[in-house]
Amino acid sequence: MSGELRALVPADQHRPLGRYLAAVAGYAISEGVVFGLLAPLLIALFDGDDAAAAWWLIPITVAAAAGWVAHYYLGSRALRLSSAWRRDLYTRLGDKLVTLPLGWFDGPHAEEAPQLVIGDAARVASTVFLAQSLLGAVLTPATIAVFLLGYDWRIGLAALLAVPVVLAALVLAHRVTQRTEAAGHAAATEAGGRLVEFAGAQPTLRAAGQDSAGRATLDEALTAQHRAARREIVGRLPGEYLGELGIQLAFTALLVTGLALTTHHRLDAGTAIALIVLGISLLRPLDALVGLGEAVRGARASARRIGELLAVAPLPQPVAGGRIEHGGIELADVRFAYPGGPEVLSGLTLTIPAGRTTALVGASGAGKTTVTKLIARFHDVDAGSVRVGGADVRDLAGEELLGRIALVFQDVYLLDATIEENIRFGSPGATADQVRDAARRARVDDVVARLPDGWASRVGEGGRLLSGGERQRVAIARALCKDAPIVLLDEATASLDAENEAAVHAAITELAADRTVLVIAHRLDTIVRADQIAVLAGGRVVECGPHADLLAADGRYAAFWRERRRARGWRLTAENPPATAGESHSGPR
Repeated sequence: MSGELRALVPADQHRPLGRYLAAVAGYAISEGVVFGLLAPLLIALFDGDDAAAAWWLIPITVAAAAGWVAHYYLGSRALRLSSAWRRDLYTRLGDKLVTLPLGWFDGPHAEEAPQLVIGDAARVASTVFLAQSLLGAVLTPATIAVFLLGYDWRIGLAALLAVPVVLAALVLAHRVTQRTEAAGHAAATEAGGRLVEFAGAQPTLRAAGQDSAGRATLDEALTAQHRAARREIVGRLPGEYLGELGIQLAFTALLVTGLALTTHHRLDAGTAIALIVLGISLLRPLDALVGLGEAVRGARASARRIGELLAVAPLPQPVAGGRIEHGGIELADVRFAYPGGPEVLSGLTLTIPAGRTTALVGASGAGKTTVTKLIARFHDVDAGSVRVGGADVRDLAGEELLGRIALVFQDVYLLDATIEENIRFGSPGATADQVRDAARRARVDDVVARLPDGWASRVGEGGRLLSGGERQRVAIARALCKDAPIVLLDEATASLDAENEAAVHAAITELAADRTVLVIAHRLDTIVRADQIAVLAGGRVVECGPHADLLAADGRYAAFWRERRRARGWRLTAENPPATAGESHSGPR
């Protein structure tokens, strides 16, 4: 077993697994022994010695019966070992996921987590069954080879010399087949994607009168897939026949060797036929060996991915946890860069007073979301410090820090449960009245009133059965139910309709009351109402203060404000009837 797989074997399963593999090896050898005993049985039958043949049936029958019992035992044992291994992997992965830095889930590897848990863990655990097949494909032919050499070294040597030839032909055939299958699969995937895209784009294509253009793209993909399928059929034939050719050549070599020995009276015909049959039994499992090699490589790749996840270091936890004394937040000379990326924050310093609302504004990529995630300790800073309630976040236990912070980000994820359960998730001990009160204050009761099952309505995975604005309201209700003194809010109302925008904005106002709020502001109303506004640029705070003071300073913020006012103040109009149908004018509102 490879190092990657061996490292994932549960500690309490090392000895049971070792005993199981030893038993599998014994069973594989015993199968080879049964094949080896067939030769004297066949020889006796060809010689007409029925009594001797009958005697040989006794050990063969006993060995076959013992093999059946052993096979049943090994199958049930493999099932228990595989189940225990899979259960241990699920436990280890689950324990690891809850200790990973929260920032890990924002990275590219987070998308691999479901595959690790569902696919890779099962594939690794299934190597218990794979080991049984692999040992059988190696040890049974090896045992047959020992018998062959013992009966007649010349036929035995011919069979052994044929083994590398057969393996080389099978490996080459497998690679040729894989290459053609990969090209066909890629073309089929592309055609499938184009078909889904064509179906999903029907409203847009028809509205634009471009359905023929969309069809052309689909036709090109289907034509390419058809050509690839034809090449796959033609390309697979040499691979399939190449492997069979190698096996047939080996059979021919055994047959020629047996005929030569029989012709020169060095071996009787009955013995030659029996040994040739035994040689065929040696070569046949080699075909399965090539496929098993691919399966082993897949299992090793899965084990490597799991090992990489288990090796991710969690954020250091303090030995003696600090305590949050108030709701103020301080970031001092903070520097931070995501792994492998450029520096996002370059000496950022910002004080967020307790019980006040601070708005973060700045261009896309200025580091606004990064600031909120550093406060919640999704990541640790590269330099400087982040202090919440007077304590460095690195000195705070996770429960202490996140228990005082409510997070409402742009991408709201809801559990596949009822609305009431999703709101209570913010505070599991909340009463029904507290949940309903939070829902009312976040305007969720309006959503509930429209749903067929009311409070018992399920929201679907991720909240897909609700609109974006409705999910935002539920998330804000969850934060209200949690009643944390600090709120980190990414106000995402730009893409909402007027009704949802007004409801979410009202819910945000309710949430910000008497709390320390850091909001990534998009709406001009939110910016104006903030107690202070911090402008981010170049990885640091370049301006900070109330709205009126920053406008008076006529700096970056004033330019930002004028730009946003212009963007909001323009609309399409038709003050003068156009001379030509479809003509329009634009002007300030």
